Amino acid sequence: MSTENAVAHPEIVTQEQWLSERLDLLTAEKKLTQQLDRVNALRRKLPMVRLEKDYQFDGPDGKLSLLDLFEGRRQLIVYHFMFDPDWEKGCGGCTGLINAMGDLSMLHDRDTTFALISRAPLEKLLKMKADQGWNRTWVSSFESDFNYDFHVTLDDKITPPQYNYRTQAELQQRQNDEPYFLSGEMHGMSVFFRLGDEIYHTYSTFARGCEGLTNAYSLLDITPYGRQEDFEDSPVAWPQKPTYG
Repeated sequence: MSTENAVAHPEIVTQEQWLSERLDLLTAEKKLTQQLDRVNALRRKLPMVRLEKDYQFDGPDGKLSLLDLFEGRRQLIVYHFMFDPDWEKGCGGCTGLINAMGDLSMLHDRDTTFALISRAPLEKLLKMKADQGWNRTWVSSFESDFNYDFHVTLDDKITPPQYNYRTQAELQQRQNDEPYFLSGEMHGMSVFFRLGDEIYHTYSTFARGCEGLTNAYSLLDITPYGRQEDFEDSPVAWPQKPTYG
């Protein structure tokens, strides 16, 4: 057996066998697309909650409110970028997601703004932004309750930890597998809607719910090896590494 044939690979079959199995998969793919459409419809029909706090952030030109981050548009998407104030640079996973993002001009065409918010001081954000060559809006929530209120900074001295809609008790039950969910910085995404100067929270998602930030995962999903992460149901000998590793 050649070295190349020893590489883990899909079964080799005839064109007719491949087409038969591909048609079975196509049926499953269509069902998945239809289910995704149904879930997206449910998301659009979610009610919203008015924000009572006037959150303030540090930006390159001074203090900004959450309303300012809308830049006059109707909708605001916030990515909660993990960057603890004591760290010298932000989360590697978050960095990879932002690096993989493409042109977002379509958001502006749809009356929507995108921004990054982290708890690290502004000077650290600006340094990393320059190092990465990003032009995304990125502001600091360092002196704000924002991260705590939206459950992306967990500190039981300030508020009972909650992440991905799990209570502190539920998180503690998972501690052996995921102890990092009990404290520190987390990543997530939140969506806000504006009626005049009143701001409403419509949606937040966490963990794998943020995968839509990048097309890289979607592209890997159509390859034989997939994402090469250990949560996947892959054949034995497929390359794998820890999820988000």
